[in-house]
Amino acid sequence: MKHRVIFSLALILFVMFGHVPLLAPHPHVFIYNSIKVVFDEKGLAGFEMKWVFDEMFSNMIIHDFDKNRNGHLESSDIKDIKNGAFSNLKKFNYFTHIKINNGVFKVNSVKDFSAEIKENTLIYRFFVPCHVRAGSSFKEVRISIYDVSFYCSVFLAKNPVGFENTSSYELHHQIGKNKKEAYYYGQVCPDEIIVRFRRKTG
Repeated sequence: MKHRVIFSLALILFVMFGHVPLLAPHPHVFIYNSIKVVFDEKGLAGFEMKWVFDEMFSNMIIHDFDKNRNGHLESSDIKDIKNGAFSNLKKFNYFTHIKINNGVFKVNSVKDFSAEIKENTLIYRFFVPCHVRAGSSFKEVRISIYDVSFYCSVFLAKNPVGFENTSSYELHHQIGKNKKEAYYYGQVCPDEIIVRFRRKTG
């Protein structure tokens, strides 16, 4: 049984992370994403991500990694999930696409990964460092989460955007579709969050 589960998990992770067209070209993993935009004393510090997975993928990961079947992920389980079902996303920049004043910011690393089970649903949390110093003029940061292969389909959660440590900054944000970066033969336009900020004066 264990070998069958591991094989099934390996197959879906191969498709999810390897981007090899083994299956029909439509999504097989669904992620509901929310983002907390975090500031520090210098400006933008980065983005705290929360990914809520669909029932099928949740069940597969929980079945294989919740070793004691208690519906709770121990620290050793989380470490195994990170190594076996998350770290490979580095090859694809963790599906995270960022532009700073229209310049591409490549996501090479993340930190503070955690995983939990809530009502039989798998949830990932992690932080994407992205330091942008605030000044007297507005800086613009655009962020989208999507898989260009379309094996994973990413949606914005019900309350998709939050902010932290903003008291020193004037900021505005908007959410829309990025038609300029449509993917999957131009049929899918990713959701995009645009944040403009500057240091408060006076």
